[in-house]
Formats: sequence, C-alpha cells, structure tokens
Amino acid sequence: MLRLLCLFAFTITAVPSFATEPMNVVFFLVDDLGQKDIGIEGSSFYETPHIDGLAKSGMRFTHGYATCEVCSPSRASIMLGKYPARIGITDWIGAATGMRWNRNDRVLPAENLSSLPHEDISLAEAMKNAGYKTFFAGKWHLGGEGSFPEDHGFDINKGGHHRGSPPGGFFSPYKNPKLDDGPKGESLTLRLASETVDFIEDHKDERFFAYLSFYAVHAPIQTTPELQAKYTQKAIDEGLADKRFLFDRTMPVRQVQDNPVYAGMMETVDQAVGQVLNKLEELDLAKNTIVVFTSDNGGVSSGDAYATSNLPLRGGKGRQWEGGIREPFYIRAPGVTEPGSTSTTPVTGTDFYPTLLELTGMPLKPQQHVDGVSLLPLLTGNEIKDRDLFWHYPHYGNQGGEPCAIIRSKDWKLIHYYEDGRDELYRLSEDIGEKTDLAADHPQVTQRLRKNLDDWLKETGALIPVQDSRCDPVKKKQQLEQQKTKRLEALERSHAKYFE
Repeated sequence: MLRLLCLFAFTITAVPSFATEPMNVVFFLVDDLGQKDIGIEGSSFYETPHIDGLAKSGMRFTHGYATCEVCSPSRASIMLGKYPARIGITDWIGAATGMRWNRNDRVLPAENLSSLPHEDISLAEAMKNAGYKTFFAGKWHLGGEGSFPEDHGFDINKGGHHRGSPPGGFFSPYKNPKLDDGPKGESLTLRLASETVDFIEDHKDERFFAYLSFYAVHAPIQTTPELQAKYTQKAIDEGLADKRFLFDRTMPVRQVQDNPVYAGMMETVDQAVGQVLNKLEELDLAKNTIVVFTSDNGGVSSGDAYATSNLPLRGGKGRQWEGGIREPFYIRAPGVTEPGSTSTTPVTGTDFYPTLLELTGMPLKPQQHVDGVSLLPLLTGNEIKDRDLFWHYPHYGNQGGEPCAIIRSKDWKLIHYYEDGRDELYRLSEDIGEKTDLAADHPQVTQRLRKNLDDWLKETGALIPVQDSRCDPVKKKQQLEQQKTKRLEALERSHAKYFE
C-alpha cells in the first residue's frame, strides 16, 4: 500500500503544474523556409515582424533541424516522431523514383513509401484521442486517397491533399480538391490563415490542435504587384549585386537575398502568422495556447525558382549541408518558456511529438516517438542528455543534392556519400559554412562517427541505394562541365530582369 501511495505521489508531482489547465496547440509549418529567411535569424531584406515577435516571446532553438532536406520525410517525422529512415519515407512523395533509374547516375535511388503508414499513431490521433478538436489547413503531401489528413486524426481538413505544390498557384481559383475557391485573386496563404482563425473562434471553449501548414513559400513563387514593386525598390535602394550565383559541385546556388517576388511571399506568410496570433490574443487564448513554428527543409537556393540564399549556411533545399536542413525552430509555451530565451542544443523534427504530449499533460508514447525526446527540460532552462542526430537521403535531389547519410555529434558533422563511399567531416562551431573537410585530419573522429552512422542505418532498417553499372561517370562529369557556364549565365540574366 505504501508503495502504491509513493507511486501515486510521484505521478502527481511528475505532471507539470502548467498542464493542470487545458493547453491548446497551434502549429505553424512553412514550406521550403530556410532559417536565414527570418529577420531574427539575420535576414535584412525579408520583413517578418510577426514571426520575429513569436520567436522572442518563447524559446528560439538556434540549432533546430528538419529530419530531411526535402518535404515529405520531414513532415512524416513531425507526425510520427520517427526518423524518415525508420518510416520508409525518405524522398518527397511522387518523386518518380522509377523514372530516375533511366538517368546517367552512379546509384539507383532507394524505394520510397507513397503514404503515411496507418499502423502508426500520428500526433493528430494522439491529440484527438485525448479529447482535442483537431484541424489541418494547407499542404499535406503525405499520401493520396485513403491517407489524407482526415485519415490520420484530423477532424477538419482545409486544403490538404496529395500534391506538394498548390495546383492553381497562390491566388484563387486554387483548383484544390480540399478547398473551395475564394473570390478571384484571393491569397491562398491568407485564406488558410482565415480558415484557421475561423476554427479557433468556433472551438475557443474546447481544447484544440490547429496545424497550419502553408503551401508557401514553395514554388511557384508568386506575389502581388504591389509587394513585388515594394521589394524591387528595396533591392535597388540597398544596391544590386553584381553576381547572384556560384556553382557548388552540382548546380548553381543563390548567394544573395534580393528576389522581390519571394520577399513578397515572405511578407504574406508573416501577415498570415500574425493574423492567427492576433486572434489568440483577441480571444484571450494566448495565455493557454502552445505555439510552434518551423519549416520542413531549407530555403530553395538551387533548382525550382532559385529563390533565396541561406548564407552563411551552405546549400539549401535538397542538399546535404546546413542550408538544406537547419530551420527556424520556435516554441512558446505560456508559463514554461521564458520570453526571449534561446537554446543552442541541437534538436530535430522528431522532438515535437513527445514535447507537445508532455506540455499538454499527456503521457508519452515512447514506442511511437522512438526517435524524439521531449524538449521540456530545455524549455524550462535545464538540459537534455547529449545525443547524435541523423539523416538519410538515398536519392538525388532536384536541387542538386547527392545520395548520402549524415550524423551530427556535438560540434562534428559527418556526411557519407553513397556514390563513391567517401566521407566529409566538418566542425560546425568553427566552420558553419562547411568549407573545410577535416576527414583526413581527424581519422579517428571520422571512423567513430562513420561506425555510429552505420550502426544507426542498420538499426533503423534504412534502405541503401545500389550502384548502377550503366552509369558513365566520365560522360556525366563532361556534361556537368559543359552546362556549368551556360546555366550560371542564364540564371544571372533571368534574375536581373526583375530590376530592368
């Protein structure tokens, strides 16, 4: 009996006091948003006052990561608390892996699941089972018919379907099977925010979980004429760059933030975030609503619209360097996080699941979120146990990324390439731009991290790409060199047209 009383007492004290009152959750996920696209993270060209304010009102994680350099795997990790390698979604869904086998590539990309597994308990299902009203708006990209948001725990779905980009673009008519068209020319980004606001108003007297997953700032980049004119003039006033692109290994990479269309999109996203945050304040809900803000991969500096620069981080979306995986990562938990606080501890997308469970007073589900840890200790100013973080991308990215696996261990980051088996080693505390490969200088560190990475790949059942005997690497190198100058010149001309 005494043992039971002691256990009961421990259980009571282990439940955080802030969870005694119902805590709502609002989760902002922006598509293709790089860490350096945000004002508080260093951007002077894009204007993001509402997002900056949100970051300052809670905890800002300066070493926050997505679990993949492309979208679907990262989104699956947030929903399931598992690494993409363990889930089996390691590339964006619909990437037409089979077609890529006809390319002159050195390896055959691994197979990729086409939908979120139903045997898992999603974050939305956990919330719904605990009595929360659940809402999804925007980009899903985790499966088609039978695997939409409403099939994975969301009571209401506004706009989430199988496509990764908005079929009709960012202005009505949207041509979205899960969202009615608004008045012609209506902004999709602001419409999704309005739908979220309406949901919050309708359920202000209930516990709710609202997941606003913007289609922006994914291509096609589009904005209003007024915003484009505003940022065109701003770029001119700040002085136009002589060169905007450099070639980095496989593709040109944007070096300057001065695209006026993308800047207009950024302002609209910020306005939409502000619209939701203001509604929480208006309804007196901010005091008991947890707010999360992050992205699914880095900003698009190569491929697509070559829209932004992630410097001083190297690369961007689809690429294996920090620009492809490091994200804005903010959590505001009233009564828990100290406004203006920061954490330098590396954290990742698998951590949202257990963190939100614990913040809302729910029991953890360690068999589900096996790769995530609760960040509650960090949010309260304490520490978590040191751990390694991992990535596995056995594919070729549209943005020039190479098939690889990655481990980050404290300051060290090792990238293992599947094409030729080589390893790159960087010390991020001294080389945030990943310019100096230290693998040859630190063979013991390289061997240790490589072993840990190999052990993790084996433990998760990661699918490894195999060599393609049809590849002609000499011809491929020649083709790359022939294209290099032409591609750089064409990009410089096309982006200079904004300012003519």
